[in-house]
Amino acid sequence: MPIIKQAKKKLRRDRKVATTNATKRKTLRTAVKTYRAKPTKATLTKTASVIDKAAKFRVIHKNKAARLKSRLSKLLKK
Repeated sequence: MPIIKQAKKKLRRDRKVATTNATKRKTLRTAVKTYRAKPTKATLTKTASVIDKAAKFRVIHKNKAARLKSRLSKLLKK
């Protein structure tokens, strides 16, 4: 456990950020799974939006976001 006051603050903040990142990661994964189950144009735009938001908040890397969107759009073409 941290002893210094600032370290205690950082621990509180890190826990809060970890929970928000976990929820964003969970929504990202569910969006991708639902799109892969039934790929349509409407779900692609929703999934791309979720992916972009995750990259914006640095939950995933921007290159991973681009790769995911590219692979998902390929599914729609099939």
